[in-house]
Amino acid sequence: MKSIIIGGGKLGYYLLKTLKERNHQVTLIERNRDTCDEIAGDIDADIIFGDGTDLDVLKDAGIEEAEVVAAVTGMDEENLVICQIAKLSFSIGKTIARINNPKNINMFKALGVDKTVCSTEVIANLIEWEFEKEALKIVQTFELGAMCLIEIIIEADHPWGDKAVKALDLHDECVIVSIVRDGKIIYPRGSTQIMYGDRVLAVTSIHAMTDLKRQINKSREK
Repeated sequence: MKSIIIGGGKLGYYLLKTLKERNHQVTLIERNRDTCDEIAGDIDADIIFGDGTDLDVLKDAGIEEAEVVAAVTGMDEENLVICQIAKLSFSIGKTIARINNPKNINMFKALGVDKTVCSTEVIANLIEWEFEKEALKIVQTFELGAMCLIEIIIEADHPWGDKAVKALDLHDECVIVSIVRDGKIIYPRGSTQIMYGDRVLAVTSIHAMTDLKRQINKSREK
């Protein structure tokens, strides 16, 4: 699984570092040679000097094998162009763009950018969860990534199976908003029973989502 980061500023640097520490295959593209040299001196990673809107540079970075492209330059317009190139020219399934001006969020979404966020940790989590084949995925982000709508698939070994909503040890910043069962939507109460095969939708903060994921994985390991 491969991801590409375009932009070697503070956000791109820490995003690259975070993903490398999590053992992800990641390449960074940066147009400033001095910045490339500085990052290469700190992080053992694939770093390419070039313009992230140049098709040849993107090909050199291995975009044709990438599943996620994160455009995190300091210019919203450039991030938008990069995401559109990734989508239209290389059929990238997931694009993530840094937004510097909140007024541009709706425009980015209307033009096909999958996720718009501004936090290093949020972007790292979005990339990581795209690669994981777990029964938890981010459906949509809100408030520049501070809040997320997530979908949880209740598989055979899931710790929530056959439990009432009120019996779940949920974080204060995590709220179950609906359950999809056999194509029908259920708006749960505390006494609503979660069944295997359900798709549970919840709104949560990034912090609470990380705790939730850890809690689910820990229960499965018992």
